[in-house]
Amino acid sequence: MLSLAWPWMLAMLPLPLIIRRMLKPLQQQAPALRASFYTRLAAEQAPGADSRLRYVQLALLTILWTGLAVAASRPQWIGDPISLPTSGRDLLLAVDISESMQIEDMVVNDQLYPRLTIVKDVVGDFVERRTGDKLGLILFGSQAYLQVPLTFDRKTLGTLLEEARIGFAGKATAIGDAIGIAIKRLQDRPANRRVLILLSDGADTASELAPRKAAELAAKHGIRIYTIGIGAEALVQRSFFGTQTFNPSADLDEAMLTDIAKTTGGQFFRATDPKQLASIYQILDTLEPVPQEEEILRPTQPLFHWPLAAAFAALISLLLIHNRSRQHG
Repeated sequence: MLSLAWPWMLAMLPLPLIIRRMLKPLQQQAPALRASFYTRLAAEQAPGADSRLRYVQLALLTILWTGLAVAASRPQWIGDPISLPTSGRDLLLAVDISESMQIEDMVVNDQLYPRLTIVKDVVGDFVERRTGDKLGLILFGSQAYLQVPLTFDRKTLGTLLEEARIGFAGKATAIGDAIGIAIKRLQDRPANRRVLILLSDGADTASELAPRKAAELAAKHGIRIYTIGIGAEALVQRSFFGTQTFNPSADLDEAMLTDIAKTTGGQFFRATDPKQLASIYQILDTLEPVPQEEEILRPTQPLFHWPLAAAFAALISLLLIHNRSRQHG
């Protein structure tokens, strides 16, 4: 369907006729002020001038002005409506990128990898499977910020997650503030579809909003929070004095993450290796979608360049005719 974004711009079409009527009496009162160009133009319009040339010039001027006016009205072609997915959840992913997420305790093929590297792989696969959901991404360290607002664009979200780096948000951990951002983004969304999946490897050390208080606020707004604690329980370290076994997840506050999940009707999961983390996200992937309001997209294609091109062609033709008249004059 053809449409004009600014149809009121077509009101300019009669402007040349109005100006001509207003200027005609002035030209009659002051003939001595006419330049040689206007003298030649008057001669061309005399009874003995070539009437065909005058009609051509008039037609070109009409095309020029009409093309400019139509282009200014922003014509566009509106395509057939496209229905976006009509079921799913508003799902925010909160990922810890604090300093501790660079600890290498995730084993894949007998090789240790940083926690964040494994999280990117697993969460990226999870994002690809969530067809029909609106997904958003929150990254948090000492500060929490919304990296990707709720969107159907899973590819962009996956790209921005992959580009996240340790230290972007500071060294500490602000779990409560990450929940606070999720509340702001989800509280106005339809009920029964608000979900936050929060992953961390530590304890809250930097939030202005206490995590348990944030969980209570989330519960009041009908937001379900699933929490995931990541990090191995035992890691062998070799040194000059032999081997030592220690717990790299000693700072993980499982009790807090469990309370957050229970308060909001969610569930706490513990991932000590990549396989467990992948299985957790597979469980979360089985969340039943709920109906949501149908969203319609009508693609639009701008067409202003066509009347603009016609106006430009008319202008070039007028200039050529004028130059030719001067040469023969």
